[in-house]
Amino acid sequence: MKVVALVQARLGSSRLPGKMLLRLRGLPLIDWVTRRAGAAAMLNGLVVATTDRARDDPLAEHLARQGVAVFRGPEDDVLERFRRAGEWAEATHLVRVCADNPLIWGGAVDELIRRYRELAEREDPDRLYVYNHIPRNNLWPDGLGAEMISFPLLASLARKAVLPEHREHCLSYIWDHAEDFELRTFDPADPRLRRPEIKLDVDTPADYRRLALMPLTPASPPEEVVRLYIPE
Repeated sequence: MKVVALVQARLGSSRLPGKMLLRLRGLPLIDWVTRRAGAAAMLNGLVVATTDRARDDPLAEHLARQGVAVFRGPEDDVLERFRRAGEWAEATHLVRVCADNPLIWGGAVDELIRRYRELAEREDPDRLYVYNHIPRNNLWPDGLGAEMISFPLLASLARKAVLPEHREHCLSYIWDHAEDFELRTFDPADPRLRRPEIKLDVDTPADYRRLALMPLTPASPPEEVVRLYIPE
């Protein structure tokens, strides 16, 4: 297996424009994502999949200066962008990382990959989808983990999906046709992280302000992240 994390990122967010280069503790948010996700020991590589639009040139240039691999593809057809990026990276398996999750934890990515490997021994890997990035049928906080599929499954989705919403949200086809796939998830091993009510995404200016006021760094452990986000 060659497991590559693909980070979906662009500067054209409507709710928080340019957020990938907004600074937090002196680092752009995209650096938080790549550093925290890239800390996963079981990954064989990490690629940021951004768009081929000129407005994303600053993002691509910044990542290149940081030594982060970048692939550029269609803005609206995210599914095809991901397929091309996976092919370019010569990945056999892909971990999809959303750049809205600057507090993603490398340990959660490792747990995801381990669980995928276990399940793939007894289930069809080209129908298998494993996730821990959202609290759906599990107790994970929203935004600490990721989702994983094989490259052949991604290529199959790229052939089958025709609706715009399935091209723009690259793995939504799986959820809308769940009967055709093996959807699997699991709970965090650490009971302290079992907080499905917590949302760690940065989607809006309010989300960014909240994170900016917290004493967190790109090296903060997940239990500290969760403790600070627990609702009062």
